[in-house]
Amino acid sequence: MIRTTYDREIECMGWFKRDLIRCLGVFCLGFGLTVSASDVEKEGRWAEEVVDQLFDGEPVWLLTDSVRFLSLHVVPESGHGGGLLILHGRGVHPDWPQVVNPLRVALAEVGWHTLSLQLPVLANGIPGRDYKALLPEVRPRIEAGLRFLERTTSGPWFVVAHSMGSTMAVHALTQMPPLPVKGLALIGLGSGQGGRGLDPNGTVFSRLSLPVLDLFGEQDLEGVIRGAGARAKFDHGFDYTQVKLDGADHFFDGHEMELIAVVSGWLNQKLAQ
Repeated sequence: MIRTTYDREIECMGWFKRDLIRCLGVFCLGFGLTVSASDVEKEGRWAEEVVDQLFDGEPVWLLTDSVRFLSLHVVPESGHGGGLLILHGRGVHPDWPQVVNPLRVALAEVGWHTLSLQLPVLANGIPGRDYKALLPEVRPRIEAGLRFLERTTSGPWFVVAHSMGSTMAVHALTQMPPLPVKGLALIGLGSGQGGRGLDPNGTVFSRLSLPVLDLFGEQDLEGVIRGAGARAKFDHGFDYTQVKLDGADHFFDGHEMELIAVVSGWLNQKLAQ
């Protein structure tokens, strides 16, 4: 496993003491950073749990103008040099056992550097629509992740996102200037026309200009299924592929291998183009 020290945005790589993680928010303010809308105490609790129990990969601390946040890096034993940013769903962490951990580990096993980012979160019980307040914080975290991948891989770079992470990715990647991302795999995207996410009319989604995989389960959430049906009818101005996985729910429980196969196959297809 590669262990390297980077400047500024990558504070360090390795294990951190529990008391330091608990003081994450205070630590950031000590660096003169602006206040984050994310629940930094919750992020600190997640970070403590994840680092203490981490089995695959190494923790990497990244820095934006607002926060210092956790990410998890898995280095493939061999591969093509491509990198993936993995974005989790609402209110969870970058090693979540459903969808996120299976993808970040399995895709590394087939040659990808994977970097799973802690996204901004709100307190438990906060409805998804309130996550709109966190959208401005997402792109800086993606940019920090890309800077790390630029230093550790040869590229190209893709984003693989689940649930609210998919919504956040769409908003971040439609902002200007464009980011050096070759494609976007969206899993269980709840926004889009007919959905109940943060893009109810699909206006933001329609501004994407990079290849997109739109993957959802046959037994997915109602808003996801409704939104996917509407998005399939869009007059797409970009490379668009939609896949419905038979029998799968929103978390692809019992269908992890099929999930990995679809995402990996799509990524390899785009890598070859």
